[in-house]
Amino acid sequence: MAAATTIVSGGSRGLGLALVERLLARGDNVATFSRSGSTRLEQLQAVHPTRLYTERADAADSTELQRFVAATVGRFGRIDHCVANAAVAHDGVLATLNDAAIDDMLATNLRGSIVLVRECVRQMLLQPTPSAPTAVGMAATEEPTRGNMPGGTTSSIVVVSSVVALRGSPGLAVYAATKAGLEGFARSLARELGSRGIRVNAIAPGFLETDLSATLSSTDRARIVRRTPLGRLGAAADVTGAILFLTGPQAAFMTGQTLTIDGGGSN
Repeated sequence: MAAATTIVSGGSRGLGLALVERLLARGDNVATFSRSGSTRLEQLQAVHPTRLYTERADAADSTELQRFVAATVGRFGRIDHCVANAAVAHDGVLATLNDAAIDDMLATNLRGSIVLVRECVRQMLLQPTPSAPTAVGMAATEEPTRGNMPGGTTSSIVVVSSVVALRGSPGLAVYAATKAGLEGFARSLARELGSRGIRVNAIAPGFLETDLSATLSSTDRARIVRRTPLGRLGAAADVTGAILFLTGPQAAFMTGQTLTIDGGGSN
């Protein structure tokens, strides 16, 4: 069986980079882009020259997204999974945020993710259906949709939201709005694409040990840890497993869901 092809936006660092590593270990062909690359991503490219495709691209630029998706199809022949992970955050109470910061978050986190998913979905709808087991009692000449095949192979979309969209956080109102928008987008798109065998889910991580959380003050970090039942910030590895699950056959009957991964802090 041919390797699956997965697109990951924002794959040069943090959660995106950790996911690229896990997907390569799973055997996927991986295509990823970010505004700036990273040394680790270059190292992975050298180790997996035929299975990893990387580009510098801006998630807020629709033309660049269209070009990247087309190039991925040209390289690997198809797209099986899309993980919309790229995001930016400008911290500050709403009264102090300028238009440029607001526009950057809306364009990258929300519009950019929607455009990337749209381009991937267009390809998924066009490409041949992967082989799936024959249903009991079904004639060999019948060709059911993937969505009706028990245990069948499905394409999938995963959008990366945030626990901030659920419980809010001072200074992150616009960021939270973009992430809440992605969750609504995923729920509606799941209903739109279910009959075509394309699943759409969201994940909502809590605060992770990434470049973004490195800017937290010691007071804020202690406050987050104190209200988290598991007593720590999350690691990228705590989230990548959920994404691998959602893009794998074990989640073949899951769509329209949001998985919260925050150590119990939102309970």
